[in-house]
Amino acid sequence: MEQPYVYAYPAGMGPSTPRPPQQGVVIVDPRFCSPNIVDMAIVRKLMKLTSGNFVVTDVKGNLLFKVKDPVFGLHDKRILLDDSGHPVLTFREKIMSMHQRWQVFRGGSTDQRDLLYTVKRSSMLQLKTKLDVFLSHNIEENICDFRVKGSWSERSCIVYAGETDTIIAQMHKKSTVQSVFLGKDNFSVTVYPNVDYGFIASLIVILDDINRDVM
Repeated sequence: MEQPYVYAYPAGMGPSTPRPPQQGVVIVDPRFCSPNIVDMAIVRKLMKLTSGNFVVTDVKGNLLFKVKDPVFGLHDKRILLDDSGHPVLTFREKIMSMHQRWQVFRGGSTDQRDLLYTVKRSSMLQLKTKLDVFLSHNIEENICDFRVKGSWSERSCIVYAGETDTIIAQMHKKSTVQSVFLGKDNFSVTVYPNVDYGFIASLIVILDDINRDVM
């Protein structure tokens, strides 16, 4: 199976140099890749009373994604919908997992044949967020394909390519008096050019679920 991404470094530079990738990072769908930086605004309602409390828009307020939580059944499954309401990804938490492992499937499926990647905590005890991402073909999981580091309580996280310092996306806090009054948690995510922002949105959804008790 081919690698879905390629890292290209100019002469004199190497994987330790912090910079966005020069070629595409396509994990979910090529339609979610842009040659330009993509800034996503994310709104999470703090009081979870209904499905769809997690919404992702562009900077103009146009809907990109929203999250659907099953009304009935176990709370181990969430679905990422596109702007037309079609399932893009399905997230499923593995019960009794030591590192709080999530599996991400294409569309509305939970069939192992549609598994795209797995996300888990780097260690059981963490003071700050650190997640490892393994693509489905990375069966041995000796080296992660992507990793997330930062502080969820501060809404400050960075997504790196593999074990390098190559940054592909960053999350920032975005608080306003109005958002606090309305009981909403607003933050933004900057996705570098040619990086699948559907993939980045999925990592934020999983971060939200792992840290849903953190305000």
